[in-house]
Amino acid sequence: MFHKGFKCTAVVRRLIPWVVLTNVMLVLYCLTMTRQVNISPTQEETCPLSMAKTSPGIITGSPDSKQDCSPKVNIMFMKTHKTASSTILNILYRFGEKHKLKFALPDRRNDFCYPQPFLCSQVKDYRPGECFNIVCNHMRFNYEEMSKLLPPNALYVTILRDPVDVFESAFHYFQKIIPLTWHISGNKLTEFLNNPEAFYSPEAINSFYLKNLLFFDFGFDNNLKVNDPRVMKEIQYLSRCFHLVLIAEYFDESLILLKDLLCWSMEDILYFKLNVRRTSSVSRLDPEMRAKALQWNWADWKLYEYFNASFWERVKAYGRTRMERDVNELRRRNAEMRATCIEGGDAVEAQKIKDTHFKPWQPIGEKSIMGYNLKNDINPENRTICAKMLTPEIQYLSDLGVNLWVTRLWGWLKDYIL
Repeated sequence: MFHKGFKCTAVVRRLIPWVVLTNVMLVLYCLTMTRQVNISPTQEETCPLSMAKTSPGIITGSPDSKQDCSPKVNIMFMKTHKTASSTILNILYRFGEKHKLKFALPDRRNDFCYPQPFLCSQVKDYRPGECFNIVCNHMRFNYEEMSKLLPPNALYVTILRDPVDVFESAFHYFQKIIPLTWHISGNKLTEFLNNPEAFYSPEAINSFYLKNLLFFDFGFDNNLKVNDPRVMKEIQYLSRCFHLVLIAEYFDESLILLKDLLCWSMEDILYFKLNVRRTSSVSRLDPEMRAKALQWNWADWKLYEYFNASFWERVKAYGRTRMERDVNELRRRNAEMRATCIEGGDAVEAQKIKDTHFKPWQPIGEKSIMGYNLKNDINPENRTICAKMLTPEIQYLSDLGVNLWVTRLWGWLKDYIL
């Protein structure tokens, strides 16, 4: 009897922080949503091309690009979940900051009120009719609202990843904030995939992380059934919205295509991989489990399949030999920067990162996201660029002037109470 009472008390004690946290975050959520007013798209409330900064004089053409090409500065990057998008974000932050471009930034948090559909009013200090150069933080895509912020010549770019790997990564990263997964015993991922319908409910809190997350990110219904014709209709709609869709598995090739589209230099696309998990935290799914994950995330698979095909068409048009040459050059330049900037030349586990400015955001209850240490003996000329290349999203947003009090409070609750 005493044993049962003790067990019940222990369960209740474990649940108390979650109840408190849920109520606190609901209050914060309501506070952050008070300014979200849908604005009717009058001519005065959209960004006219004549007012937009299209190509600042300080930016000169890339020496390794076409002679008649001028660098593009009006860019919408749709940041999808678990697709290496944080690394793209860092590239865009550095380019925009270097050339004094105008970012449309979120307010009080590091996303545009995700998972709510994007609205212009979610932009920090937004005024109707104001023009921006770059939009790139997490959001739930809404083209009609987005088009009010950017001039008509803006280029729309996004990135996709194999949906099985997106699902595995999202399941691992978000499971502590998805109540549907809390009562799954044993190997949670395997148990879920063996019978997803037994655990899943479309109406449950944060359930969108568990099914067709990419489709959801783009603003669509992530619960459409297999072979629903609306899936291909939505994919074709995206093909008309986006000028380039990158593929995470071919990251370097993707960056070369991005460089070509934007007429940037090789220096502009140098990078270090950010927000990467340590290998031991990744669940290796066997072929049977991968097949089940694909079936469960069918809409995401069709999305990936479609744009993977178009990606390789772009590579073919670019030229295979030319692509191989440019990828090798990018990797050589990246290796030089690693040797110049990073202590030990590679990423380290979170507890070994010395400077808090370079510590990445972690999932609840663990430290699986790796980061970097900046070398001490860097000459002043390289120190600034090295530091910026190593800076995670949250810290970079703060450097750009965003007061992230909601995100930081959530981080404090996550790290010190849970």
